[in-house]
Amino acid sequence: MKGLLTFLAGAAVGAIATALLTPVTGEELRERIKINLQKRGIIAADEIDDLVEMIAKQVEGKES
Repeated sequence: MKGLLTFLAGAAVGAIATALLTPVTGEELRERIKINLQKRGIIAADEIDDLVEMIAKQVEGKES
């Protein structure tokens, strides 16, 4: 079970890293993150917008 969770966490990090390293606008980036999280069922649909916003702020350096 631990191996599966580690794999899923790694897959999520990889997907987010790929989305973040691709040169796109902030809005496109947020949409890509949202779609990837929804496709993988990583987070509940009602929490996705908050998570995407938090990630985007971290990437843009607006919040520590």
